[in-house]
Amino acid sequence: MNENIPRVAVLLAAYNGMSWIEEQLASIVAQTHVDVRIFISVDPSTDGTEAWCSEYAENNPGVQLLPASGSFGGAARNFFRLIRDVDFSDFDYVSFADQDDIWYAEKLGRAVNKLRLGGIDGYSSNVVAFWPSGRRMLVDKAQPQVEWDHWFEAAGPGCTYVLTQPLACAFKETLIKHWHEVQGIALHDWFCYAFARSAGFKWFIDPVPGMDYRQHAENQVGVNAGVASAISRFRQVLDGWWFSQVRLICELATDNWNNLSKRPGLSGRISILKLAVRFKGCRRRRRDQLVFAVLCILIALFGKIS
Repeated sequence: MNENIPRVAVLLAAYNGMSWIEEQLASIVAQTHVDVRIFISVDPSTDGTEAWCSEYAENNPGVQLLPASGSFGGAARNFFRLIRDVDFSDFDYVSFADQDDIWYAEKLGRAVNKLRLGGIDGYSSNVVAFWPSGRRMLVDKAQPQVEWDHWFEAAGPGCTYVLTQPLACAFKETLIKHWHEVQGIALHDWFCYAFARSAGFKWFIDPVPGMDYRQHAENQVGVNAGVASAISRFRQVLDGWWFSQVRLICELATDNWNNLSKRPGLSGRISILKLAVRFKGCRRRRRDQLVFAVLCILIALFGKIS
């Protein structure tokens, strides 16, 4: 191993991924200007993913398949398992990977360069979504960060995240400390970004896309596009799911310090109405800020508040 080359641990969560995982792994192995080691955790699958990954790891010394650990029931829990169980001590950076995307060869090298030169702790980027039909679309998440955006949205798709070792270790410590509670968090990338920002780590969202982001029927979380997606999100907000996630993330991410001014008040309908007034500080994109204000008013008037 060349000690001058950045060492990156890539954490890949898999489930029924035989249709795509070989192409994804090839794109990760082909990364330039970094020394990559891939750690795979497979949620029990029905399409042979576990056996295929086991054989792949046996034939590729830079790939390790973690032992079976029961059913996770979702990507977030699978990623939490990876973060908990993989030893980061020999790596400079930690990256998340889905099983079905295609990384550009310079994805990790560009991320590491941005982290190093900018004194940054966490990195994410835009992506290019693509569909079986051939349709392609830039997914732009690189609007300027605002005071509280991390409490209400992720920093882009988690498969673009690259963390410095100090940030990854700090996040791991929080996960282990609250292992039972974090199982209730549905989106690992949102929680990771919230933790990083609230703990004082610096984050950069790159406007340059680093990968093709595959869209298909089995996506657990994909591009939020279309009327059906909007209706589904609206229902999740009104039935209380979204704000219950915000509360849980706020509680766990700010557990290690007493300055609660770092997080919004979420204790009742009046607090949620106050968020509507502060909408510019709660989401990055202007359009999303306006939608956020409207949703806060609707939740305060008609939504479930636990």
